[in-house]
Amino acid sequence: MSWNQRFYGKNPFGARGRGQKTEEPGEAKRPGRRFPAKAAAGIAAAALVVLVGANSYYVLDEDNYAVVTTLGKPEAVSQAGLHFKIPFIQSVQKVSKVIMGMPIGYTSDGESIVEESVMITKDFNFVNTDFYIEYMVSDPVKYLYAAMDPEGTLKMLAQSYIRDTVGVYNVDDVITTGKAAIQSEIKEKLTERMIAEDIGLSVVNVTIQDAFPPTTEVLNAFKNVENAKQGKETAINNANKERNEKIPLAEAECDQIIKDAEAEKEARINEAQGQVSRFEQMYEEYMKYPLITKQRMFYETMEEVLPTLRIYIVDESGTQKLLPLDSFASGTQQAAPSENSGAQTSEEREEEAQ
Repeated sequence: MSWNQRFYGKNPFGARGRGQKTEEPGEAKRPGRRFPAKAAAGIAAAALVVLVGANSYYVLDEDNYAVVTTLGKPEAVSQAGLHFKIPFIQSVQKVSKVIMGMPIGYTSDGESIVEESVMITKDFNFVNTDFYIEYMVSDPVKYLYAAMDPEGTLKMLAQSYIRDTVGVYNVDDVITTGKAAIQSEIKEKLTERMIAEDIGLSVVNVTIQDAFPPTTEVLNAFKNVENAKQGKETAINNANKERNEKIPLAEAECDQIIKDAEAEKEARINEAQGQVSRFEQMYEEYMKYPLITKQRMFYETMEEVLPTLRIYIVDESGTQKLLPLDSFASGTQQAAPSENSGAQTSEEREEEAQ
């Protein structure tokens, strides 16, 4: 036995020398001990490939933006479809494009929030007013990184402008006729402020969901006022309808009268012009042959006058008889032969007497 064996009890380096393991008695040799290490390495490599492949692309639909961040620099992607990215270097966050809603004055379950809905009007009345704000993301990068809570900022600004605007209107306008003007004014103010804040949100619409007085008595009074206004509007509409029906008829009659007058005017003008033309022609003929023209004019006048002429005959006894000219003329023509026959008879009698 060597000195080392005596000192240590056994050779620390084994029978094969330094660093080699000495087989213990009764220990069986285990063949293939390196195979499990190779299998584990293959599985790890396959898992790494799958992980890298899964992180090398993303799919974007029509309802979302994608914000791709490369080493801290964000960039927005809006085109839908399959997109590739660098694994473990680029990260992707999706932001919705759809229009979202925000109730003010009530919860999504319909429960009223008194702290948000009760407001004071210009005439120092209280009114419960519920609003609904519709908004959407206009810039996904600013939406993610320009503000800690973009929706919270929008809600605080909306509440501020709602109270300011409602405060300059009377309670009657808030509940009845002024809703459209209030909605439009709030939307305009809120849109300008969101552009100034530049946090990636834009206002789409502002709607008053409901507005009513805080007490039942006042609510009933406002209902009566609203009914009266509706009756007034109905009466006005009926009056306008009747006016719209009668005005066209009156205008049509007026146009017809004007047209008739114009036609009569034209007819009289044409008739006068024709008479002037005839007179001028007659005057020209008269200047050529004055005597013949006078006689012709006399005869033409007699032809027009004599057929309607009535003759009064007064005999010696004072009896008046009205006879037509034609009958009188025919009577005289018949009397002439009778007189001639009577004269011949007297002559014959004188000859016979001689």
